[in-house]
Amino acid sequence: MREISRNIQENKRYVDERIGVGTSFDVGSRTFSYFGQEVLLYFVNGLCDTEVIVQLFATVDQTFEEDMAIEKYIRNKLPHQQIETSNKLDEAIDELLSGLVIIFVENETDCFIIDVRKYPGRQPEEPDTEKVIRGARDGFTENIIENTALIRRRLRDEKLRNEIIQVGERSKTDVCISYLDDVADPGLIKLIKKELSNIVTDGIPMADRAVEEYIMKQGWNPFPLVRYTERPDVAAVHLLEGHVLIIVDTSPSIIILPTTYFHHLQHAEEYRETPTVGAYLRWVRVGGILASILLLPLWYLYIIEPDLVPKTIDFIGPNEDSNIPIILQLLIAELGIDLLRMASIHTPTPLATAMGLIAAVLIGEIAIEVGLFVHEVILYVAVVAIGNYATPSYELSVANKLVRVLLLLLVLAFKLPGLMIGITIVILYLVHVKNLNTPYLWPFIPFHPKAFLHVLVRTAQPFSSFRPSIVNPQNQKKK
Repeated sequence: MREISRNIQENKRYVDERIGVGTSFDVGSRTFSYFGQEVLLYFVNGLCDTEVIVQLFATVDQTFEEDMAIEKYIRNKLPHQQIETSNKLDEAIDELLSGLVIIFVENETDCFIIDVRKYPGRQPEEPDTEKVIRGARDGFTENIIENTALIRRRLRDEKLRNEIIQVGERSKTDVCISYLDDVADPGLIKLIKKELSNIVTDGIPMADRAVEEYIMKQGWNPFPLVRYTERPDVAAVHLLEGHVLIIVDTSPSIIILPTTYFHHLQHAEEYRETPTVGAYLRWVRVGGILASILLLPLWYLYIIEPDLVPKTIDFIGPNEDSNIPIILQLLIAELGIDLLRMASIHTPTPLATAMGLIAAVLIGEIAIEVGLFVHEVILYVAVVAIGNYATPSYELSVANKLVRVLLLLLVLAFKLPGLMIGITIVILYLVHVKNLNTPYLWPFIPFHPKAFLHVLVRTAQPFSSFRPSIVNPQNQKKK
């Protein structure tokens, strides 16, 4: 790496060429002279707080004296809480492009780096995907500094560590590893750091999603291997349990590691209610998730194998003939639900209600009238869609949809044996999956009775005094 020269003009030529001063409008420089001592300032518009810079140099103008050395003044008397030095030009340029300002002083081999960042962004708001009836209304933003502060506000522990590294040769995206030093497994922390340091790419503009793909090496596995959250309270709870967080700048979602299948079934609302109500909500949610996977394959099996239908529910099944096979109706309806979901995402809010009316009245009713669908297809597909939307993890709901379609096709091909074989294959596959050396179906397989009870029942906080053993915490018992 190139070192800083004592000749300030030589430094200026190098930095101007590297960052494109005069070509890029958003980077600039200013030269000052204090009693014959030349000072060179570099900044990036839009990432720096202009008011702070103006105030700093106004203070210098008011307090600087002729017999002072500007280098000593900046080091010892400049009124700012964070001033660092570097003797490497490339390091200084990296900091400059992150929003800090760099100051060169003539005849000095160190430059000064001052943190005056002010990133554009929104205020912390409650995340749309993790709303609760009662509880905190703040949520993570796209600013990594704000996100670490939101966590620090909830965990004022001297053992909380926020280590930051940069990923991407061109993007140089800030990535923070957050953990409790005396709780989290040192081996897990070392593994995550190793995986992050092994990322070799131009940049990660897709932020957390790109980091996940590099770390987890998921391949074609549709099931989510990490849990995302936009709630600081959820992130703090997982830190206390011994998990490690990955916070990526420009993303409002925090990655929680390691996680199992059952982590994706939990929601913050369960812990904002009494244990009895929380357990009820969890059972209803899990029931909806199971229905979203098994309802359509079971109903289709009963249609093609009427002898399997118990007499108590022998009324199920289409009562009228259809010109289109039921399996095609189910697959068309599945695709239609996905199209509606994607359309709702891209539809402006004032038009969303109109789109819903079109989907419900025109498409649904007319499709039944013309014989495209039978009534029960619409009913069961709607119930399945509700179960999908009740799944806390969007990634898991999509994976469950793929499993449902697979089971439908197996029932079509092999009837009852196809359904049983399909369910067995999915379970065996999930047993085989490991998440950073963590069994994906823990505590069901391998079976851990106490932990599995906590999955089924929302335990009151005073009785939840042990951390989950799956994360290998240094301190098993909570203080």
